Amino acid sequence: MGVPAYAIARAAGSLSRRLGRGGGTSLPGQLLLRWRPRAIQEMAAAMAEGSAVVSATNGKTTTARLLAGCLRADGRRLVTNQSGANLLSGVATALLADRGSGDLGFFEVDEAALPAVVAQLEPRVVLLMNLFRDQLDRYGELEELATRWRDMLATIAPGTVVLLNADDPGVAGLGDAFPGATYFGIDDPSPALPGLPHAADSKRCRRCDAPLAYDVVFLGHLGHWRCDSCGWSRPQPAVRAVHVGVDGLNGVDLTVKTPSGEVSARLPLPGLHNAYNAVAATAAAVALGVAVDVIGPALERSQAAFGRAERITLDGRDALLLLVKNPAGANETIRTLLLDPDPVDLLVALNDRTADGRDVSWIWDVDFEPLLGRLRHVTVTGDRAFDLALRFRYAGLEPERMDVVAELERAVDRAVAASPAGRPLYMLPTYTAMLDLRRILVRRGVAEDFWRDR
Repeated sequence: MGVPAYAIARAAGSLSRRLGRGGGTSLPGQLLLRWRPRAIQEMAAAMAEGSAVVSATNGKTTTARLLAGCLRADGRRLVTNQSGANLLSGVATALLADRGSGDLGFFEVDEAALPAVVAQLEPRVVLLMNLFRDQLDRYGELEELATRWRDMLATIAPGTVVLLNADDPGVAGLGDAFPGATYFGIDDPSPALPGLPHAADSKRCRRCDAPLAYDVVFLGHLGHWRCDSCGWSRPQPAVRAVHVGVDGLNGVDLTVKTPSGEVSARLPLPGLHNAYNAVAATAAAVALGVAVDVIGPALERSQAAFGRAERITLDGRDALLLLVKNPAGANETIRTLLLDPDPVDLLVALNDRTADGRDVSWIWDVDFEPLLGRLRHVTVTGDRAFDLALRFRYAGLEPERMDVVAELERAVDRAVAASPAGRPLYMLPTYTAMLDLRRILVRRGVAEDFWRDR
């Protein structure tokens, strides 16, 4: 089945979208790959400028959005999976939907799916940002993912540009499998943490297994690290942030030095994690030939990806959606919330569906305790609302400052009622809870349907 397979798969996606089921982001690709297993390779070969991919545990969707903005500002016609469907089927669907209309393919890719996607796409740029503990029931331990990535890098073409995060020892160590890799990172020590968090993941040397020493810690296990046993240390990044100014919940000021010149931008996204996303996007933009004088303004025009620091107005008050899905990301979100000097009101939603990971024990490695002195009220909800409530009680939160409302829409109403007018409500959902929450917000007319026109 040749041309008919493409036509039938495309028609299936159109029908799914018209029925409002959202399956248009992956169903066409699933069908197409069933009939033509090498369809991604076939479609990718038609793109004049080839393709690029980004993968990470945290930040790949936002980084993809930042980089896509830089590429479009440079006049590139992109084929991209902007809806976030990042498995083989999602990449196939994106290629199918834009077949013949783009010059360059750019895709965010799930960590476990990356080797299979790269094998078919044969991208010219591979951007690898970080590896954190996440969905252990699906991915296994970090070492398993790192091994898959290392094996993948050992097989790609020598001319491929591989971009690695120098500040993540697990990612930087992948350079052993691809000696020509380019590194990026943060040089400015000013936003550093006082020490390595207890929930940090990669704390041992990948070469000799000795404990790593840190001169600077930025986020989780990311920082300026070294092994005093074997002498291995953080590579010198070619793309490096020499100034990072975190301006509360308003955004981040950045100055990034690259081999092509300096990029300065005020990123309208909060938190140090978004500084990392912007540095990674800058490194990839430079590798894809975007001029530095285009990158800065494009970063400044960027907007949050759905559910990732997305701002909405709900019943007359501002609400900020902040996706949380693992200890490192959740702890950085809490660190960002603490930049708000006023009392904090929260809605936290915990699900344990397939896309979240069935194991929710990670909430015990989230540092909720620093929030308690500033937390006015929290509404906990989701499929595992009572697990979350137990975690807050063990942290020391008094019952009168917490409501447990298992049904999400009622929880939204309760959280709004409990938060004072004129103050923001911070919403911290896991992935599937975020999708459910956005459906509620779209139905109420306060958020845009991200499935629309995709």
